[in-house]
Amino acid sequence: MAEMLSVHPDRLKGRHIQRAVEVLREGGVIVYPTDTIYGLGCDITNKNAIERVQRIKGRDKKKPMSFVCADMAHVSDYARVSNYAHRILKRCLPGAYTFVLPATRQTPRVLQTRQKTVGLRIPDHPVPRALVQALGQPILSTSANFSTQEVITEPWQLQDELGPHVDLIVESGPLPVEASSVVSLIGDEATVLREGKGDLSFFDAAD
Repeated sequence: MAEMLSVHPDRLKGRHIQRAVEVLREGGVIVYPTDTIYGLGCDITNKNAIERVQRIKGRDKKKPMSFVCADMAHVSDYARVSNYAHRILKRCLPGAYTFVLPATRQTPRVLQTRQKTVGLRIPDHPVPRALVQALGQPILSTSANFSTQEVITEPWQLQDELGPHVDLIVESGPLPVEASSVVSLIGDEATVLREGKGDLSFFDAAD
């Protein structure tokens, strides 16, 4: 059964973040909070860990997964950001959005679509950003649940359902059942692919 660490967004404990980073560096899989739902993640440079996440979720390997970056400079390492896209990202991030952009060569192929695009997040939550900054690499961002079940929002349920399958759970209390909005910025056009948390009215004006 996975170890569970409790963190408060306003009072992060450095030792808890470092413990999670140790697990990630060892190729482990963790559950962590975001500004939307709990995420299931690993170091995106570890192909074996990514494949393990796919097995845990029972997820189709052909279905790409997004990942969390620490800041705008980090995003530019993994995606080609036009002036148009940069203006939108600066306006909306950190925030409850996943943006689809053209991938750079630095993005692992397993996380790219056939069109060589990638989904990126900078959550408005200190825990995932602290994890990425301390790790020095992005972490995978997919909902912490099995593909056949609803989103898990309660820490005790995360422990019961995913505890036997992951290496560490970082919990921050119950989270709402609302995923991020997914917005494509391919071709300098904002297209909402999934409506979720986050104000989408801005994208009507962006075009």
